[in-house]
Amino acid sequence: MTVHLHWQVEARPLADDAAAAAVEAALAEGNRAGIEIDVVLVDDATLTSLHGQWLDDATPTDVITFDLGEDGGGPAGELYVSVDCAQRVAAERGVAVARELALYLVHGALHLCGFDDHEPDERAAMRAAESRVMDGLGYESDTAPHDV
Repeated sequence: MTVHLHWQVEARPLADDAAAAAVEAALAEGNRAGIEIDVVLVDDATLTSLHGQWLDDATPTDVITFDLGEDGGGPAGELYVSVDCAQRVAAERGVAVARELALYLVHGALHLCGFDDHEPDERAAMRAAESRVMDGLGYESDTAPHDV
């Protein structure tokens, strides 16, 4: 599997290998191991703009996932993740920024695997998958409510 990381911000609160491992583990959890994916780590302004452009919602968000299909002509998906959001929410919740950013990467990759979180039962399945992946990666458990 190939995870291509593209940092468009100065802050790098998570090492490249840890970021790639989070995405790879989530894709394996969602039965899409082996696909190629681009991950773009951006600031709030960039992600808010993309949110407005592609989802008609120009409000800040944490991660946006684009499924590009698996036609062999390039990456099967793209994740855009706000590092600013991870820093802000980590401070509010009292968790490490690296953990929060890893959670966003896992969350976005699980969306690429078909997980959703709009309905309560879907959200429960997403949260359970996130927990399995984060535990497998060795991150400390975090049971506080979370909007991701």
